[in-house]
Amino acid sequence: MARTSLLARSPFAPSFWRSPVRGTRFTALLGVVLLGGITLLFVTGLLSYAAYNPNLAAVNDKTPDKGILGFYLFDWPTDPPWLYRLTQGVHVTLGVTLIPVLLAKLWSVVPKLFTLPPARSLTHALERLSLLLLVGGALFEFTTGVLNIQLDYVFPGSFYPLHFYGAWVFFAAFLAHAILRTPTALRNLRRMRAPSQEGGEEHGEHGKPGEGATRVARDEPDELAAPEPADPTVSRRGAFGLVGGASLLLFATTAGRSFDGPLRRTALLAPHGGAEPGSGPGGFQINKTAAYAGISTAETDEEAWRLVVTGRTGTVRLTRAALRAMPQHSSALPIACVEGWSTSDQWWRGVRLRDLAALVGHEDAPDVFVESLQRRGAFRHAALRSNQVTDPRSLLALDVNGEELTPDHGHPARVIVPGAPGVLNTKWVTRLSFGGVK
Repeated sequence: MARTSLLARSPFAPSFWRSPVRGTRFTALLGVVLLGGITLLFVTGLLSYAAYNPNLAAVNDKTPDKGILGFYLFDWPTDPPWLYRLTQGVHVTLGVTLIPVLLAKLWSVVPKLFTLPPARSLTHALERLSLLLLVGGALFEFTTGVLNIQLDYVFPGSFYPLHFYGAWVFFAAFLAHAILRTPTALRNLRRMRAPSQEGGEEHGEHGKPGEGATRVARDEPDELAAPEPADPTVSRRGAFGLVGGASLLLFATTAGRSFDGPLRRTALLAPHGGAEPGSGPGGFQINKTAAYAGISTAETDEEAWRLVVTGRTGTVRLTRAALRAMPQHSSALPIACVEGWSTSDQWWRGVRLRDLAALVGHEDAPDVFVESLQRRGAFRHAALRSNQVTDPRSLLALDVNGEELTPDHGHPARVIVPGAPGVLNTKWVTRLSFGGVK
């Protein structure tokens, strides 16, 4: 008897869940929002991975055992130059904005995780397993994503393979769930437009739940509605407003890092990088400072620093003065980082990468392996595709916005390439190996 009484008061008892807000129609609307939002998140996430050109070289490939999961990869284009800024900005901002919707959806279906018996049939067992993968995958992907954009790497292992493989597991479960549940969700949404068949509005005249709040129709009981609902403290419309308001607040405090000007100051929850950018020609976002990267002033001194360029005809060593003596070109290009922040166009000036390739015997510039003085952090080296090298806007930059690069922006020289993720725009460059991609 005591055991039965204890079970009746546990989450496994239907009477434990008493919120009158829960219901199939409430869950259906959240599900439709997530269907579109998570699909867009998945697509922009795949594009973010493709932007690293992981098939180019082992140094760019953070998921070397991806196998068939890399079937879609392609050479990342240089046009439009703001492409990565757009796709990654959407990915990060949308991901943060959807958090309240995701949490509300999980809250709305949590009673189903405690239904007994755990499996009534093989089909039911498979459905419960897919639901477990869906919930676990969603929490894993959103949690690791938020930690990554805050530069807070507390999880074991590298973010890249964890987030990549987790995304495929989650989206497979999400797709299976969407195929099974979307027809029901759309049917329930259509019912929201019509008066309830069982007692008028979803909350009665005095704000108490009517029959329409607990079941959709006599022949189709609402499996998510509380069998013994408590008195309401908020209507479903109010609950939707709370979720929508929370999402708008997160959007307003995140999206500004993809813009410049006043909006940037509203991005309280977005990553601020390694240092505040300050003002002047170098007053734009910095992710990793020279101090963080382990760069000393002695090795970047113009008397000591040399750029080593290798290619078909051998090796040349160039001082900064020698680079200055070569034809100088300018490009207006943004920088966009995987953590979601980006800058507007900055004016870069330096030597075209294709001119440096020609210096060592490559008239048709090949892929290039770029090495940095950086000692800490990921992507101390990077590789660029030939289409990125040959683009006339791709530079080994010496100046930005009319002044020499600062140490934090990559002095004495850095790569800048249109459309490439920020980590491929290598700072503190010390060596360029054309045709030497490993």
